[in-house]
Amino acid sequence: MARYTGPRIRVSRRFGTPIFGPSKYLERKPYGPGVHGPKSARRKTTDYGLALLEKQKMRAYYGLMERQFRGVYEAAVRRPGRTGELMLVILETRLDSIVYSLGLGYTRFAARQMIVHGHVQVNGKRARTPSYACRANDVVEIQNNNKSRLLASRNLEISTSRVVPGWLLLNKEGQKGTIMRLPAREDLQPISNEQTIVEFYSR
Repeated sequence: MARYTGPRIRVSRRFGTPIFGPSKYLERKPYGPGVHGPKSARRKTTDYGLALLEKQKMRAYYGLMERQFRGVYEAAVRRPGRTGELMLVILETRLDSIVYSLGLGYTRFAARQMIVHGHVQVNGKRARTPSYACRANDVVEIQNNNKSRLLASRNLEISTSRVVPGWLLLNKEGQKGTIMRLPAREDLQPISNEQTIVEFYSR
């Protein structure tokens, strides 16, 4: 499972956005990392540079490597509809995104780790692939053992401040969630402009 393992605050400062969650450090230093950070904000950025920044920001937010993210774009292109919106739906209906959105994982990385370690099942079967594409009416739940249940309980407590999206139904006591429907564009609040990303890849 390829994933980013470098400094996370540095990435958030690079994009000027709390990619991995709220950070007081980012509030104290709201500029790019490195000794030239404060000066970098005054430099002009080309259209290509801005598009690249939007793409990298969304890729980092979902924790994907470039090859994986490109694959999401190519899968969206093959489907009928608006490519940008389809990209968002594919990203949000990945199993790791569902576990995170339900609060069963307090970060996307924690959600991904829970899946790989076998704590999550889909429709009664254990799922170990974070990129598993969930569909409407799928039921995502925690394995019925003490270790998995305790881990999920802790994550749910930490995630109480997050609102579960309207297209998901969380059963907190049962530690499971149901995908009522696929998300529409108005249900999503992307961290980047998806149309800019589509234009970047279609150059």
